[in-house]
Amino acid sequence: MSDELNLSNLKPAQERKDRKRIGRGLGSGKGRYSGRGIKGQKSRSGSNKMPAGFEGGQMPIDMRIGKLRGNTSADAMPIGPFRTYNQPVNVGDLEQRFEIGADVTLEALKAAGLVRKLSVDVKVLGEGELTKKLSVTAHSFSKSAIEKIEAAGGTVVRLREPVERKKKRHKAAAPVTEEPEVDTTTDVDAEAPTDEPADAGDEATEG
Repeated sequence: MSDELNLSNLKPAQERKDRKRIGRGLGSGKGRYSGRGIKGQKSRSGSNKMPAGFEGGQMPIDMRIGKLRGNTSADAMPIGPFRTYNQPVNVGDLEQRFEIGADVTLEALKAAGLVRKLSVDVKVLGEGELTKKLSVTAHSFSKSAIEKIEAAGGTVVRLREPVERKKKRHKAAAPVTEEPEVDTTTDVDAEAPTDEPADAGDEATEG
């Protein structure tokens, strides 16, 4: 059969097309400079490996403009290099997962699925209600969480002492000294000489 597939009539589904061999002179179809133009950085090899935002060596725009406060500042939460991240656990979750009188440790929190890693600090927060007496051990506690745990008869064990932050002291403004008032009004001297001519009667007596 002529329609039978064999090595003599085996063809690819799509015809192969040779790539355009640039850099082989004018006969390559890409001209004298192979589509790269004349000179410059983009005509050299490796010019496509520049990092994003590269501006030819000049100061890039992200370094020229002013910076705003973001996740790298000291008061960015909860991320940033100046902050430590805590795994939050609410007292409402402790109410649901633990029985009365249970000893809530870090291992127990992980077994209950409330925390993922033991290497990251755990902070107990006060969201939710707590009616069970529990002994809770964590790295830190919020003020409301301590109140609710102790109100239910439980105890709080801190694994890390709280750090008291020093408040910034602002320099007091220099006191304003009141300058004495200067009297700008001048008194007219009664004995000041005048440019008026002498009296005619006085001149006669003198003669």
